[in-house]
Amino acid sequence: MTAVTETVYKVTGMTCGHCEGAVTAELTALPGVTSVKAVAATGEVTVVSAAPLAEADVRAAVDEAGYELAGRA
Repeated sequence: MTAVTETVYKVTGMTCGHCEGAVTAELTALPGVTSVKAVAATGEVTVVSAAPLAEADVRAAVDEAGYELAGRA
């Protein structure tokens, strides 16, 4: 079985399901990402990937979606 990495990030600016979808779509496009669960109510985004992701890549994807990565939760 392949090891996976699960990382929880804090994202500011998400307020609704549309926000969750936008962040999820951008993060899912990153290489190695297998699942993304964004929760606007808590501002937390859980990313499961085949290997640890570079924070710069995560930040760029969140920025592309129109939100701000506050760091790891």
